[in-house]
Amino acid sequence: MALREQINEDMKAAMKSREAERLGTIRLLLAAVKQREVDERVTLDDAGVIAVIEKMIKQRKDSISQYEKAARQDLADREKGEIAVLEAYLPQQLSGAEVEAIVAAAVTEAGASSAADMGKVMGLVKPRLAGRADMGKVSALVKTKLAG
Repeated sequence: MALREQINEDMKAAMKSREAERLGTIRLLLAAVKQREVDERVTLDDAGVIAVIEKMIKQRKDSISQYEKAARQDLADREKGEIAVLEAYLPQQLSGAEVEAIVAAAVTEAGASSAADMGKVMGLVKPRLAGRADMGKVSALVKTKLAG
């Protein structure tokens, strides 16, 4: 089953079981997917939907840090709940060792030797890790590999 179909089925299930928070998050996700499809005049495949989910998770994490600085734990907790719902649609996350192996292979493949080659390495790594690892952490890992 395609990811988009799975999300629609989950929305129906959330409606039937009256899970208001989960339903709201799924509706936000479907609206973001539809908005991107309309903006780009395409039908998103699973990779495109995953990119939308990752963007939404990143936005929620940014919001959480802002809410916690403002001592609004209630809002931060709501955002954490939304992240939990969104993360369920991402593929299985890779372990740190698997990510390091992929980064090391990309560094060798690109023939990278300095921080100036970071773009080449990230270009190779991003498609391999999309949706399966936190790209912020991957970027930091690439930076340390190229610096050392």
